[in-house]
Amino acid sequence: MRIGDVIIPNRVVAAPMAGVTDKTFRLLAKEQGCGLVYTEMVSAKALLHNNLRTQELLNIDGEEGPLAVQLFGSEPEIVAQGAVQARQAGATLIDLNMGCPAPKIVKNGEGSALMQNPSLAQSIVAETVKAVNIPVTVKIRAGWCAKTINGVEFAIAMAEAGAKAITVHGRTREQFYAGEADWGIIRQVAEAVDVPVIGNGDVWTPQAALKMLNETGCQGVMIGRASLGNPWIFARTVTYLEQGVLLPEPTPAERLEMALRHLEMVVSFKGEHVGVREMRKHLAWYIKGMRGAARMREQIFTAETVSQVKQIIEQWQNSIS
Repeated sequence: MRIGDVIIPNRVVAAPMAGVTDKTFRLLAKEQGCGLVYTEMVSAKALLHNNLRTQELLNIDGEEGPLAVQLFGSEPEIVAQGAVQARQAGATLIDLNMGCPAPKIVKNGEGSALMQNPSLAQSIVAETVKAVNIPVTVKIRAGWCAKTINGVEFAIAMAEAGAKAITVHGRTREQFYAGEADWGIIRQVAEAVDVPVIGNGDVWTPQAALKMLNETGCQGVMIGRASLGNPWIFARTVTYLEQGVLLPEPTPAERLEMALRHLEMVVSFKGEHVGVREMRKHLAWYIKGMRGAARMREQIFTAETVSQVKQIIEQWQNSIS
């Protein structure tokens, strides 16, 4: 897949997810062969105000590309200035979020609210394209609600403004993440624009990724919630798409080993106090479905140190051995 002058080595993309796709997540996804990773959603305005937490989100030092920094905002000049900072930080691409359904984002006219204002969205894309010499992409939804499905027209407008790729989540803002994703809108966008389209929504398995590619004609597949506690989904999907081979799912032992490695990496970047707390949800995802997971999850959510987490996991391993 090619986005502007950037070559993406395969058709598998990791979705940007707030509070999830930090440096450690991205490194593990790349290790598993993911073709393109994204930062968490970054506020362009907060970047300009030198907000410390926001600057940390932009820490992509030492990471292998291609890597997209995802920005959100509703003021063209400010988003463009944020893109310049992201470029200076080492971004390979700039992705503009016009699909986030979160109320705190939407109330400011940002995220998916921009789908109700295509002219402003076009201005944001155009200003950003002028400001940086790397490809600018846009992530959108099917529309605001069932009565205002405008994904095709909106995507055309973004491409006309200079976007080099469009990611389409096949749900409306009204749906958030409920119900089924409409892959039909992804197909319609892919047929309507001359830039690569990345499909997003309900890709839970390698087989679903192939099905989406075949049914929609999109060039890439974005995997989000299926990757929580499951970085292997990237390797399994890439292998399935390229070789037709369905690799086995990880064993419980492999999941626990990766969970501990993920924990240690996060702590190395963020310190034990922050790292252990941020990892609680990740650890819960890694153990989901295992025998005794509910009890282990309760214990993990009270753990304060790496040694406590390791002790909880060792006790569980001993109880089932």
